[in-house]
Amino acid sequence: MSDDYFLRNRATIAIITGGTQGLGLAIAKRLAREGARGIILSGRSVDKGEGAAASVGSLGTECFFVKADVSVPEDCYRLVAAALERFGSVNGLVNSAGATDRGTLLDTSPERWEGLFNTNARGPFLMMQGVVRHLVETGQPGSIANIISMTAHCGQSYLTAYSASKGALVTLTKNVANAFAAKHIRCNGILTGWMDSPGESATQQKFHGASEDWLTKAEAAQPMGQLVKPDQVAGLAAYLLSPESGVMTGALIDYDQRVSGAYPE
Repeated sequence: MSDDYFLRNRATIAIITGGTQGLGLAIAKRLAREGARGIILSGRSVDKGEGAAASVGSLGTECFFVKADVSVPEDCYRLVAAALERFGSVNGLVNSAGATDRGTLLDTSPERWEGLFNTNARGPFLMMQGVVRHLVETGQPGSIANIISMTAHCGQSYLTAYSASKGALVTLTKNVANAFAAKHIRCNGILTGWMDSPGESATQQKFHGASEDWLTKAEAAQPMGQLVKPDQVAGLAAYLLSPESGVMTGALIDYDQRVSGAYPE
């Protein structure tokens, strides 16, 4: 492949929420390898954030960390402002931060419902609002990649509120894509399947009492013998942010090994 292939994002200045570990960090590193001009990572842990920014920066792209919780509106506003202050412009956004609290229809409290929607739907809404407003005001094109979930199609019984919040993000993705296509601002979503990540490991231990070998057992039961890997999805997210994805907008991509709507034969 040509060198230009690996420099397809060289004009990209992107904010990545939830960028301090797992998929968000994998996307940041992929963008850096593809020549991104600047990357802004956000998360709630300063130690993780500063370490992640240093690791991305070592790949040759200017990268800095902003401590932010996307469930807090003021943090979303501050994150966009900090990115614009540092780089003067932003043309890429990856909404990767997410909350995964469990809860069925019968035991989900209003507080848990609100917390999930604040992080998984309102947070991306406010981040898109800030970035798109900047792009419209400056007359620039841009691209957004929303990390959603296969549970947006339905989800398990213990993921009622989580699935609903991701379903809201599905609609937001398509609505924003339609509203700003004429401004050359694109918005697409990746519906990831069960993923091998630090966050998933913590979730399995916290909510399901998983043993240390949970990943080995889980992967053995999958059609392709593995869970989704962050590095695999990172390439797709980088493509969606890059000019190579052309006019693609409003797309919802199922990134999973189980086909939605398929049944045992």
